[in-house]
Amino acid sequence: MGIVSGLLLLPLAPVRGTAWIADHLLQEARRQVHDPRAVQARLAALNRALDAGAIDEAAFEREEERLLTLLDRPVRPTGRTTTTDPAHGRHL
Repeated sequence: MGIVSGLLLLPLAPVRGTAWIADHLLQEARRQVHDPRAVQARLAALNRALDAGAIDEAAFEREEERLLTLLDRPVRPTGRTTTTDPAHGRHL
């Protein structure tokens, strides 16, 4: 980047920094949502809620299906370099 373009783009630096932070927060949120351990923990909590009578069978089945879909669906690439677990084909 040249000195002139650097000076012209300087007012946009806070916006670019905010966009960078937002992108990294989104990537981390996606990673946590699709983390198999987190999904399995939510499945276990869902089973406990059903056993305790806190939710009905229909709600249990809807949420269970959603969580199982998360386990089966690989994380969508974001255009960045990611590391893939060769044993499971999932992004790390």
